[in-house]
Amino acid sequence: MATQKKIPLRKCVATNEMKPKKDMIRVVRSKDGEVSIDPTGKKSGRGAYLSKDKDAILLAKKKNVLAGHLETKVDDSVYDELLIFVENGK
Repeated sequence: MATQKKIPLRKCVATNEMKPKKDMIRVVRSKDGEVSIDPTGKKSGRGAYLSKDKDAILLAKKKNVLAGHLETKVDDSVYDELLIFVENGK
C-alpha cells in the first residue's frame, strides 16, 4: 500500500480557509520592512499566505489584513501586483 504524501496546508489570511500551499501566494516582509511577493515560498522574513483568488486578494485589500499579519504598512501597489500575479496564473 502506497503511503500518501502529506500535502502542506496554509491558511489564507483573508478568507481563513485552509488550502494546499501550492494554491496560495506567499507575501513576505523582509528585515528592512520591504513587502514583496514570494513565488518560491523560500524568502526569509515574516510571511503571510493568500489564496490565488482575485476575491481573496480584494478582500485582503479592503480589510488591509496583510498590514496586520506582516506588522508593517502595506502599499496598494502590493495588492495590485498580487492581482496581476493571479490573473497571469503564475
